[in-house]
Amino acid sequence: MRWRRPCDRHVGLAAKPGGRYRAMTIILGIDPGSRITGYGIIRQQGRVLTYLGSGCIRTKVDDLPTRLQLIYAGVSEIITQFQPDFFAIEEVFMAKNADSALKLGQARGVAIVAAMNQSLPVFEYAARQVKQTVVGNGSADKGQVQHMVKLLLKLPASPQADAADALAIAITHCHVSQNAIRAGNSRLNLARGRLS
Repeated sequence: MRWRRPCDRHVGLAAKPGGRYRAMTIILGIDPGSRITGYGIIRQQGRVLTYLGSGCIRTKVDDLPTRLQLIYAGVSEIITQFQPDFFAIEEVFMAKNADSALKLGQARGVAIVAAMNQSLPVFEYAARQVKQTVVGNGSADKGQVQHMVKLLLKLPASPQADAADALAIAITHCHVSQNAIRAGNSRLNLARGRLS
């Protein structure tokens, strides 16, 4: 694997009228799960978001270590295929079922390791923040998220629920980073995976 500094990954430029250029970045969003991990890839160029792809990594086995290996391999393959500049993932939330929370944390962990192994800067967003950004309501349901993702990315149909959540996470990263840039503070804190 060829090592590249994280800041070297987002130097894609697109021509603008008048010979000027603006940055173009690709964001991979991940909605982790031990059974189904959703992923969504979008391209950001200024304020324009373009859908590149989405889907689910399904682990149809009962053995947890094998499921984790499949998630790691799947995320690694997606990164290799799309060459994203940033990796955005949902933060851990408190689940009522401790066993489910532990499995979710492990699935999330292997996805993050897959990103870090390819020198991708990782950013984390709470589910409530994602819903607030995409729908305008931090308590929105999955159907509302699917509908807004379809509208924002101009898709012909609503994506599958887990894929829509992943796309919403990627959209949230674009929104947060754009707000930071408009505020005159565009430095990305790659070590902590946050905008600062």
